Amino acid sequence: MQNSKGVLAGTDNLGRRFVRVVLSGLPMALLLGGIGSAALRAEAFVAERAVVQILTSSQVPVYDAPWRFQPVQRSSGTGFVIEGGRILTNAHVIAWAKQILVRRYQDPRLLPARLVFAGHDCDLALLELIDPTELAEVKPLEFGELPEVRSTVVTAGYPAGGDQMSFTRGVVSRIEVQPYAHPGNRALLAVQTDAAINPGNSGGPVIQDDKVVGVAFQGMPGLQNAGFFIPPEVIQHFLDDIKDGRYDGFPMAGVTFYDLQNSAYRRLLGLPDDGRGARVDALRANGPAERVLKPDDVLLEANGYVVGSDGLVLYKGNRVTVAVVFQELQAGQVLRLKVWRDGGPLEVDLPLEAYDGDRLNGRQYDEPPRYFIHGGLVFTSLSANYLDSASDGGRGGVRDELAQLAFELHHLPVESPAAARTEPVVLSSVLPHPVNADFGVRGQALVNRINGVRITCLEDVKRALLEHKGERHRFEFWGPKYGPLDALDRAAATAANADILRTYGIVSSERL
Repeated sequence: MQNSKGVLAGTDNLGRRFVRVVLSGLPMALLLGGIGSAALRAEAFVAERAVVQILTSSQVPVYDAPWRFQPVQRSSGTGFVIEGGRILTNAHVIAWAKQILVRRYQDPRLLPARLVFAGHDCDLALLELIDPTELAEVKPLEFGELPEVRSTVVTAGYPAGGDQMSFTRGVVSRIEVQPYAHPGNRALLAVQTDAAINPGNSGGPVIQDDKVVGVAFQGMPGLQNAGFFIPPEVIQHFLDDIKDGRYDGFPMAGVTFYDLQNSAYRRLLGLPDDGRGARVDALRANGPAERVLKPDDVLLEANGYVVGSDGLVLYKGNRVTVAVVFQELQAGQVLRLKVWRDGGPLEVDLPLEAYDGDRLNGRQYDEPPRYFIHGGLVFTSLSANYLDSASDGGRGGVRDELAQLAFELHHLPVESPAAARTEPVVLSSVLPHPVNADFGVRGQALVNRINGVRITCLEDVKRALLEHKGERHRFEFWGPKYGPLDALDRAAATAANADILRTYGIVSSERL
């Protein structure tokens, strides 16, 4: 149908509405929001039958009341079918999920699915339908190469606010290593685009030339018209990792580099002022880098990539931090490095390994929090999840005790590794009962010692309390607000345990 203004409207042979504008007698498509969108429509058509909506019912623990869980929450995201009939999505889409349902394109049915692998460090997950034959006729999407800056991409997904698939087009703005919000303590290669990426888009494919060049996963507060997607390099690393039936994660060498642009310092190290080389600034205790590198070594090359004095390498046409070279390899592989040491070049082999010693510093998933309750005192692990829960999005502002806990968790391991604890323990709260009525510390306090035992993990708490034979339990806390000492009657606390658990509806006194 054509109206008087030269606009054609109608329905195509698949029942979809279209609009065309006649310019100089030639129709030009206005599909999905813009003149010249024919390529967008073609790419969208290739993807749409392989893109699915993911509906989850999840339940998240309450970390400052670790025996409890929040009410069941329902949310949605996106995924897409890849080789092998499985579905790739974001890990944050299915985190803490009790039920996973999949809705195929233009199919009203909800198909049960299960989690196969989750890589929370890279925010990727692999699902499969309970009945895999439901995807037998779906053509899987193929992966392409890292897109170039200024090139155009299309995102497909099911953003909040509607049940139909949405397609948006945008330009690749930049490529660099970015913090991944889901783990909170990992930074990997990411691509920024001005294509709209909204809640519900997470896990959806980013398409270029009929191939997947990314997985939509996050935005950034304060940036307008900016979203980020996970590039093919990170996706393929995840898929290669799980081929042996286990997910190890991205390796961490345990080395920190610092810019070496100061010409005087370069002369001190005997280096030419040629813009090459980043200085080894810190080495993680007992990490693989500590065994082959030394402070003030200068990294000149990593796996053949020339390292600039700003710590960046030229990676597929983009200047990015040298960390991306370390992240290319799998745990267990060896990275060849060229360093400058004692006035001359030297080649060394750096073995890479997965590392979870900093897991409490990042957000945890799948495993509920550990805790131990005695005499109404609730002890739990100090973690990023606990700090999030205790602060409750800023409830009451940033209190001194939370700042102290944050220092213990995030900064002490870097500043004083020997003083850091394997699993810092916090007195989360005190469940009121006559046995603890006079206990002065009411919660959010770091536990230093119990009955003279230095507390480095929750098992220390249990042992220090249950093996003590004195009349009183003696507690020592760190913190600017509380006094350093408190006490509890040993026999009365033991006798009150069952009554306290029953009063507060707690099934078990521990999860260790």
